[in-house]
Amino acid sequence: MDSKTIETYTSGAAGYTTEWANQPAPGDLYARLTQYFRPRGTTVDVGCGSGRDVAWLNDHGYPAVGYDASEGLIAQAAAEYPRYAFGLATLPELTGVPNASFDNALCETVIMHLPVAQIDAACRRLVELLKPGGVLYLSWRVTAGDSARDSAGRLYSAFDPVLVIGALEGTTIALDEDAVNRSSGKRVQRIVAIRA
Repeated sequence: MDSKTIETYTSGAAGYTTEWANQPAPGDLYARLTQYFRPRGTTVDVGCGSGRDVAWLNDHGYPAVGYDASEGLIAQAAAEYPRYAFGLATLPELTGVPNASFDNALCETVIMHLPVAQIDAACRRLVELLKPGGVLYLSWRVTAGDSARDSAGRLYSAFDPVLVIGALEGTTIALDEDAVNRSSGKRVQRIVAIRA
């Protein structure tokens, strides 16, 4: 993952946590998870940020653990949701996150923070986390034009969805949509893939 982006999230963790808490609840995301995720299935949230979605997953019948690349965000998540499990792990490697261990995997608006050259490996790694028949919900913020950094220094990579689809070998694509995220108001691409 882009190191400057990780540093930005770590140094500004408290501010980002407050910003996300003040956004509308992501009802559209939760509707998709309810539609596609395996009920009562072990679940991993890769790029869990402040832990909001890990809490929702656990509270709605999807026993979940969260991982993030930012030590600051993991600290915020652990403080806000002490009864849930969080750990430090960075895409594309996700060192320490076990293969073939999860019925469901969530990676919500994370991969756009990777350099384009790492996206293929990151998507393949996400598939590796799933048990046979497991479900991956993957989304990213769409960047028009060229890859760029925002005013805080976070990288937003621009890439074709074909890059992601091509990396999801051994899965069936159940959803591929371009939408506006109701929580952030940003344009996102959403994919649901089911491992064979």
